[in-house]
Amino acid sequence: MPKVLYEKDGRIGRITLNRPEVMNAIDDDLPGELAAAVAQADADRDVHVMVLSGAGKAFCSGYDLAHYAEGNSTNQVVQEMPWDPMQDFQFMWANTQAFMSLFRAMKPVICKVHGFAVAGGSDIALCADLTIMGDTAQIGYMPTRVWGCPTTAMWVHRLGPEKAKRMMFTGDKIAGIEAAEMGLVLKSVPDAQLDAEVEALAQRMASVPINQLAMQKMVINAAVEEKVNQTQRLATVFDGITRHSPEGMNFKARVEAVGWKQAVQERDTGRFDWTTNTPINDRSE
Repeated sequence: MPKVLYEKDGRIGRITLNRPEVMNAIDDDLPGELAAAVAQADADRDVHVMVLSGAGKAFCSGYDLAHYAEGNSTNQVVQEMPWDPMQDFQFMWANTQAFMSLFRAMKPVICKVHGFAVAGGSDIALCADLTIMGDTAQIGYMPTRVWGCPTTAMWVHRLGPEKAKRMMFTGDKIAGIEAAEMGLVLKSVPDAQLDAEVEALAQRMASVPINQLAMQKMVINAAVEEKVNQTQRLATVFDGITRHSPEGMNFKARVEAVGWKQAVQERDTGRFDWTTNTPINDRSE
């Protein structure tokens, strides 16, 4: 079963993340299949615009960390010490570039977010040219609290430094309405209107010649491409460091002790001190 579906629909290339049983979580195969679908649409002279969405209940829940943390992948997101940072960088950089195929494609990409686009899922959504969310959909990068740094670094390029810091310093998730008000995404619409809103925009853009669309995208991207590339390299290195820092290793140990779900809940609610490796509520002040 393909983990990313591609369908040509007139002038629209429809790309769908297709692991609904795990909320389209990212595994070893999904990034490459995504880039391949983008390349197929980009090479088709009949396709003017791409629409990216997720099957099932959500757009993307981020990396399938249960899969990686339990050692079911040949790519270890946490290595035995001493760790090889370049091995880590090679794996994550390849994924980042696969996500960036959306940004670098000649043709525009609209991303439709329902349910949530969190952690690595937000990396994918924010690489699109235009992102539209349902009002109740959620977006955020919770691993900035421990064990992660968004490798595509698109938060600062969309938000500017202060608002990006507000998100990265807290790891909060925000709903579509706030994301649109903040300027993170193009707009937020009532959930029931999301499909129609994205379709109307895609059809409007599809009436423009491909060369016109490509030239406008290239000009606008040229204004930020160099800075994007620089910040992504730093972010990808830091992402590996976060997983091998003392706090990152404590988080992995906590996952092994209490399970992934509880450890993530403790991380996201701020109820655990990853420096001392103790629950905050259980410590005497």
